[in-house]
Amino acid sequence: MTGEDAAAETPDLLYTQTEEDLRASVRSLLADRADPAAALARAESGDPYDAGLWDRLAVSVGAAGLLVPEDLGGAGASHREAAVVLEELGRAVTPAPFLTSSVVATETLIGCDTGLPDVAGLLTALTGGARTAVLAVPLTTAPYGDPPAAGAAVRPVADAVRADVLLVPREDGLYAVEAADPAVTRTPLTPLDLTRPLAEVAVAPGAGLRLADAATARAAVRRGLRAGAGLLASEQLGIAEWCLAETVRHTGERHQFNRPVGSFQALKHRMAQLWVEVVSARAAARNAAAALAADSPEAGLAVAVAGAYCGRVAVRAAEECVQLHGGIGMTWEHPAHLALKRAKADEAAFGTAGHHKEAVARLVDLPAPAGPLP
Repeated sequence: MTGEDAAAETPDLLYTQTEEDLRASVRSLLADRADPAAALARAESGDPYDAGLWDRLAVSVGAAGLLVPEDLGGAGASHREAAVVLEELGRAVTPAPFLTSSVVATETLIGCDTGLPDVAGLLTALTGGARTAVLAVPLTTAPYGDPPAAGAAVRPVADAVRADVLLVPREDGLYAVEAADPAVTRTPLTPLDLTRPLAEVAVAPGAGLRLADAATARAAVRRGLRAGAGLLASEQLGIAEWCLAETVRHTGERHQFNRPVGSFQALKHRMAQLWVEVVSARAAARNAAAALAADSPEAGLAVAVAGAYCGRVAVRAAEECVQLHGGIGMTWEHPAHLALKRAKADEAAFGTAGHHKEAVARLVDLPAPAGPLP
């Protein structure tokens, strides 16, 4: 391989100006409509979604159609831009169906035959933000091997309670089922993360419109799950970055013995170590997004590495944020607990770190990790 070939295959992990402009738009919107006080209030209400916020994010910012091809009314952007949106949604722990609808469900539909009117029509509807869809598989499903076919009841399915369409994988293919169909039963579950509602979904056999045959459906669902796992790392990165920044800010302002607590060497070391881990998580998350955007042969490995690493960093950053805020961090009013709950819930989404480590070992032909999966 020549030096030019190697340079061409090395992804550029830096943010482009377009991505930074998108970040600025999303961050400005979230600062206006999804500040911590608003997130806490909506979480306490039992209905965390702000329909007005989703409309502005999906339509005004254009986030809902980022991954949709231009000929279907979308932006024709890539996973890199979608990753930037998820970083910001993670920073604000925003209740929005972007990951489940605009990434996983959208990627699943793109994996079907988009020349079919039913597939194209649904993609166009999702692009406009007027409708949302979810893939009716457990949120814990890892993007490796054959995806499960829907059984009598599926749980937990994220964002299913408010979705308009369910994408239901069955033995003979993928079906689109209207959520309002009498054949559908959605039972809300009590989640750890109150900002991402979960539900048990049951769909009567035979309900819905068939979008793809069995072989196409399996590939499409794997595609959707892989995109979900890869871009979830960007949400986890956003959580970790907010927790680190908030902890540094607080320890710089909080004084004990007439000096900022952040000036004590023990806390400096903890935050420096956390900074190193967050920077490493950024590299892993950006690499996964870039590999997905380029449809790289290494995309599966990049997603597995990000999945194995970024979840742990997000949880550790959130735990440090709670602890280093002292008594303040233990209160309901401070948003640190929202970040911690989202980080812990994300750890099991689209496979645990153990599943991703096992995939890394398999993809690079190493012995699988010993012991049970975490």
